[in-house]
Amino acid sequence: MPATSSDNVPAGPGQRPLEGIVVADFSRVLAGPLCTMTLADLGARVIKVERPGTGDDTRSWGPPWSPTGSTYFESVNRNKESVCLDLGDEGDRQLARELALRADVLVENFKPGGLDRLGLGYAELSAANPGLVYASISGFGSAGGRDLPGYDFVVQALGGLMSITGEADGTPLKAGVALVDVLTAKDAAIAVLAALSSRRATGRGSHVQVNLLSSLQGALANQAQAWLGAEVVPGRMGNAHPSIVPYQLLDCGDVPLAVACGNDAQFARLAAELGVPELASDERFATNSARVAHREVLIPLLERRLAAAPAAQWQERLSKAGIPAGKVSGIDEGIAFAESLGLDPVLEVLDSNGDPAGRQIRHPATWEPPLATRAEAPPKLGAHTEEIRAWLRTPVHEGHLSR
Repeated sequence: MPATSSDNVPAGPGQRPLEGIVVADFSRVLAGPLCTMTLADLGARVIKVERPGTGDDTRSWGPPWSPTGSTYFESVNRNKESVCLDLGDEGDRQLARELALRADVLVENFKPGGLDRLGLGYAELSAANPGLVYASISGFGSAGGRDLPGYDFVVQALGGLMSITGEADGTPLKAGVALVDVLTAKDAAIAVLAALSSRRATGRGSHVQVNLLSSLQGALANQAQAWLGAEVVPGRMGNAHPSIVPYQLLDCGDVPLAVACGNDAQFARLAAELGVPELASDERFATNSARVAHREVLIPLLERRLAAAPAAQWQERLSKAGIPAGKVSGIDEGIAFAESLGLDPVLEVLDSNGDPAGRQIRHPATWEPPLATRAEAPPKLGAHTEEIRAWLRTPVHEGHLSR
């Protein structure tokens, strides 16, 4: 078991749950780095291995740029240390191996087999570090899709997500964020946490594999089950829902309003608020299944009433009546709304001198009793190279590098 393991150290008051866990981060771009940032937010020490000179690809992905660099890179790399190692160099490969042997977790998103050829594969490392949790993230797995490059956009197309996104008679669309990468990152973090939990009982780590295609299909939920359970292939419906009505954007006096009536009681309240209570007893609309069958008749009737006022006014009025509703907002407005609810969605990250270095979306979980928040700004390329190289060259029983 690695000397850094904290498996048998009970968490104290306010102690972060992954305090003492060391993560060797051999990943880049989005899915892997978001996974490791999640672990870092929870207290793990994450050492990010980067190519000398260029680092993670996303360091150059811009605009937009913040005063400190690429906003893309910064979104998934806080609370980490950066060490530059050239894996094509024998000496640096030995240091990378030493890092893996001292780690509790290794996360990588090379093409399947890529690190094996460098002597950094699971079989070789786990023989020397049996407690290692080794997480591999790929596009299409390590079997028939091992040689296919994994890009979120392509997986959204191949996996079916684009086929259900967009207007019925329009072009298939991707999600507005690299959603498959984000889902895969969360699946990978869950798998790592489960493997660490298992290690407590067995003393052994494991090799967990996550791929973009499987994470996407796992997230298709009811849409995938429509095919598997009823042989119905879902299609694009714009903002409408295949099984619930009304559950879509409705036109108001200015901007659209999202209305989600998940049951008949909510629809009855909606009809009353719109001044047409008789719709709730109309046999065409009295039940959800009837509303689904007659959606083309119902929606214009609702929009005719909604046109009398702006979306913000309807949002306030319907929300007070217990009807889920919200106007379409920009990301800036969404963050402001979360702040108005006391959700504290934003944290200020600090540079190595403790000075403010920007704002980021915090980890979404909150804890009671509260945990001490980690808020270290994303590292400059190679910012920790000298001290980490020195640590890795020092025998384990003497080597120590404080956080």
